[in-house]
Amino acid sequence: MLVEAIKAICIAEEETQQEKLLEQTKADEEIGEAENAGKNAIASTIDRAESEIAHLIRMSDQKATEQAKELASKTANRQATQRARAERRLEDAAQLIVERIVKV
Repeated sequence: MLVEAIKAICIAEEETQQEKLLEQTKADEEIGEAENAGKNAIASTIDRAESEIAHLIRMSDQKATEQAKELASKTANRQATQRARAERRLEDAAQLIVERIVKV
């Protein structure tokens, strides 16, 4: 009976050892799956962020281009206004000079 008890204990220990190995293998697989899922989530997040950054850069460039065109238009209008004003003053100055020369 003692021999049978020892055999039963050995069999139980062996079964426990095999169960431990099986559970460790399952745990390692689950850890690997979790790591892969985490890496995929990170890669997906990075891809979305890069896409959003590219979109924001395009929008920023477009806005900057529009603002530059608007500024150029305003500058051209101011330049035309100042040129017209200067030409009028030039005509007034020329007329004043002619009047003074004629009066002399």
